[in-house]
Amino acid sequence: MNDDARTNIGTPAPGSPAAAELRDQVERTRDELGKTVEALAAKADIKAQAKEKTAAVRDQAAETATQVSEQIREKAEHAAQAVKDKTPDPLLAKTAQAAAQVRETAAAAGRYAADKTPDPLLERAAQAATAARANRTPLLVVGTALVVFLWVRRSRGRRR
Repeated sequence: MNDDARTNIGTPAPGSPAAAELRDQVERTRDELGKTVEALAAKADIKAQAKEKTAAVRDQAAETATQVSEQIREKAEHAAQAVKDKTPDPLLAKTAQAAAQVRETAAAAGRYAADKTPDPLLERAAQAATAARANRTPLLVVGTALVVFLWVRRSRGRRR
C-alpha cells in the first residue's frame, strides 16, 4: 500500500457527488455559524438593547399620553355640557354678553396698542411673524426637541 492510499482513506474523489455534498454541507454550516455569531453579538450589544428599550418606552409613553389626553378631552366636554345643561338661561345670556364685552375691550386695547407702537417695531414684528409662518416645520421641530431635552434633563435631575 502506498502513502497516497493511506492519506486519502474516507476522502471522496474531487469530482464525485459526495465531494459536492460535503461542500454544500460546509457552506450551510458556515452560514449557520455566521448567523449564530451575529445573534450572540446582538445579545452582547448592551448599547443597542438600551436604545431599543428606550424607543419602546418612548412609544408606549406617547401612546399612553394620547389616550389620557383623549380621556381628559372627553371628560371636559361632558363636564362643560353638564354645566351648560344645569345653568339657567338668563345666566347664559349674561355670560355671553360679558364675553362679547371682553372681546370688544380686548380688540380696542389691541387697536390702541397698535396705534401707539412705533412703525419700525410693527414692521419688525410683521417680518418675524412672516418668517415664523414660512418656517413653521423647522420651528416646531426645534421647539419639540427643546421640550424633550428639558423633559429628559428634568427627569434625570429627579433620579439623583
